[in-house]
Amino acid sequence: MKKTLAGMLVAMVCTAGCTNYYQVHDPTTGKNYYTTELRQMDSGATTLKDARTGNEVSVQNSEVKKISKEEFESGKFTPQTGTMSGYPMSGHQMSGQPMNGQPTNAQPMTGQPSGQPMSPPSTAPSR
Repeated sequence: MKKTLAGMLVAMVCTAGCTNYYQVHDPTTGKNYYTTELRQMDSGATTLKDARTGNEVSVQNSEVKKISKEEFESGKFTPQTGTMSGYPMSGHQMSGQPMNGQPTNAQPMTGQPSGQPMSPPSTAPSR
């Protein structure tokens, strides 16, 4: 009886003081999740309960890092980083500037003055 009671006491103390904190990084989207509940699936996916939203999240390709309680508390209140089509946003995308010399929707096409209507192609015979 004393051994059972002692075992239950140790289990309760460990449960209260032995919480593990994790940062799960999804390299595909660039997002970080913070959790104390983490499961590695046979498929290789990581399933977790996101501390920010309370939602169950499954990440196919993840990087799991054990962190301190302080890092967990700080991280779960940090705004999520922005991504675009699964890739982190660069300064050009955030500022609305073109990337790799490609025009954005706000820029006129090459050879067409902005604000000018397009004229129909000429039907005159060429000489």
